[in-house]
Formats: sequence, C-alpha cells, structure tokens
Amino acid sequence: MTRALDLARATTTDVDAIAPQVRAALLPLGSTEAHGPHLPLSTDVIIATTTATRAAARLTRAGVGTLVLPAIPYAVTEFLKPFRGTISVRAQTIGALIDEIADSVFAQGVRVLALVNGHLEPEHGRMLKECARRITATGRGIAVFPDQRRPPTVAQLGEEFGRGGGHAGGFETSLVLAAAPELVKDERRSLAANFADLAQRMKDGAADAIAAGGARAYFGDPAGATAEEGDRLYDVMATMVSDAVVAALAAGA
Repeated sequence: MTRALDLARATTTDVDAIAPQVRAALLPLGSTEAHGPHLPLSTDVIIATTTATRAAARLTRAGVGTLVLPAIPYAVTEFLKPFRGTISVRAQTIGALIDEIADSVFAQGVRVLALVNGHLEPEHGRMLKECARRITATGRGIAVFPDQRRPPTVAQLGEEFGRGGGHAGGFETSLVLAAAPELVKDERRSLAANFADLAQRMKDGAADAIAAGGARAYFGDPAGATAEEGDRLYDVMATMVSDAVVAALAAGA
C-alpha cells in the first residue's frame, strides 16, 4: 500500500520500509514573524506544514509515495521587522539551504521536491521560483514551486487574498483555526477589519507593515475567519501542490 511519511516523526526504519515507493518530497517553508495580536509567530509554518500534509494524503491516494520534510521556519521577512519576535534571514541563505536539502533527498531516490510555501513576502517568492529553476537545471531531480499567488489558484482563495490584504486577516486566521485553533487568541473577534491593499502599498514603496497601514501587524478581517473556510482553503492549496507533483512525475521526472 502506498504511504506518506512525516519525516520529523519517523524512524530510519520507517523510511526504509517505504523507500521503494517514495517518489516525492514536500518541503514546507514558513517564517517566524508577527501576525497581529491574535496569531502565533509560527503562522506561516503551520499553514505550509498543514498544506503539505494534506497534499501528501492526496498523493498517496494517487499512488505516489511521499515524504513530508520538517519545515524551514525562517525566511526573509523585512516587512514585519518593526515587530518584536520577527526573525529575518537573507533569501540567499534559505536558497542555499534548500539546494542542500535537494541534494540529500535526490540522493535517497526522491524524484520531485515540492516547495510548499506559506510565507508570501515578494522577495521570498522570487527566491523560491529561482531556486526551483536552478535545482531542476542541474538534472539531479525536479524541484517545483506551486505558487498560490498565480492563476487559477489565486482566484480560488477568495477576495481578501486576491487583493493582497491577507496577512493575519480572514485568510490566514481561517487557516490557523482549521489547523491549530488553540493558538488563535479570542482577541481576533474584536479586531476591526483593515482592508488596506497591502500588495499595492508595497508596490508604491511602503518600507514596512506600519508604513503600509498595519500598525498592529495585520491586514484583512480576522473577526470574519472560520475553521470551515480554512478547510476549504487547505483543499485548494493541497490540490495545487499534489497536481504540480503529479504533473512533474508525468513529464518524466
């Protein structure tokens, strides 16, 4: 029977048992950064890991043995640096780490490495796109970066996400409610909606979240979030990831 394995919880014997089936590895990528007064600093890690886990279940049903790798919890996050607890790491540093992880998993028989991203800072996204291209060009294996900011997925993730105002708003709060509700503070119910167009304000030159209108490190409508919406959003993103892996394998990875 085809299986998926959470590598962080597995033993080496567990990995040996499914090694002949394994064709894909999913690498969750998050950040440690402020997400308003109501969500944990690990929000992006939670989102990426849950998406990867649900994508792995889909891949298992499709007959693709899959490893879910431990998440990388750091990223370039200059936009939230004014807030305590945020830890920013150069994009090049994370790119180099991904390169070395790719070397290791390809050497163990993995054919496709999917970069499952939960952190949407533009510089981070550009790095992941280039990283996937560079790894694939070496011929070691295929790296894919399924990007939820691109059509058709972006339209399926709702209006708040599509207009670039989803940091710690209804979009991300719904996702954490679905995955780890105990980490969402009740204060979110009293937070006023902040519908500043974050993406546009970044394009206009806002240096950080405060300058963009997010004095409390959130954009969007946390009070309107629901776990049911979070489950729907995970279904969209998990499908995006599993489809990308299946397509890469079919293309001859």
